[in-house]
Amino acid sequence: MNWFQRKKLPNHWMIWAGSILLLFPISIIPVQLAIAHYQAPQPQAIFTLGGGSDRELFTAQFAKNHPDLDIWVSSGIPPEPAMDIFRAAKIPERRVHLDYLAVDTVTNFTSMVGEFKQRNIQHIYLITSDFHLPRSQAIATIVLGSQGITFTPVAVASRQQKESSLRIWRDVGRSILWVVTGRTGASLNPRVAVTPRFKSIHPGNPDPSYFQG
Repeated sequence: MNWFQRKKLPNHWMIWAGSILLLFPISIIPVQLAIAHYQAPQPQAIFTLGGGSDRELFTAQFAKNHPDLDIWVSSGIPPEPAMDIFRAAKIPERRVHLDYLAVDTVTNFTSMVGEFKQRNIQHIYLITSDFHLPRSQAIATIVLGSQGITFTPVAVASRQQKESSLRIWRDVGRSILWVVTGRTGASLNPRVAVTPRFKSIHPGNPDPSYFQG
């Protein structure tokens, strides 16, 4: 009996060690967020989650009060209407970055976090509708926090009810999955079209090829 227990013990410890290695990136997120906030106490960019023209309209006005910050919009309204909003607010096109890789809220963050890291952005303004903000903050804490990026949330007023806790916890789980495996699980949702309608658009790019059909 003692021999049997000794034989099983290594496997038991291997499971524990593997679990610790998997959870370690999650456990240090609070530390990474604190370091990012210490190193960049003021936001260095504006990040808007797509979901209706009201968010672009709000962002354009918000950006007027933060003239030194570039703007990223993730999978918002189509390019021309979006740029019309920013032009009307007299926001220089060089400040505006439209990206259409995301297919849902989790991928809003996973598709953009590499761009922020490449540009050494450690602190962003996170803009989305008020009903959508709790879920967005939960995802941002895990996805952005795991990469050493903190955020300041900014709510766009709406008349919609807050999202359910179930949706929040579902996307928390998907965010953790991304940190551990690099996958978001978006392709498992049959309601999500995983092919974006447009390519990413850089400031002032007049190339009409960003339409993909």
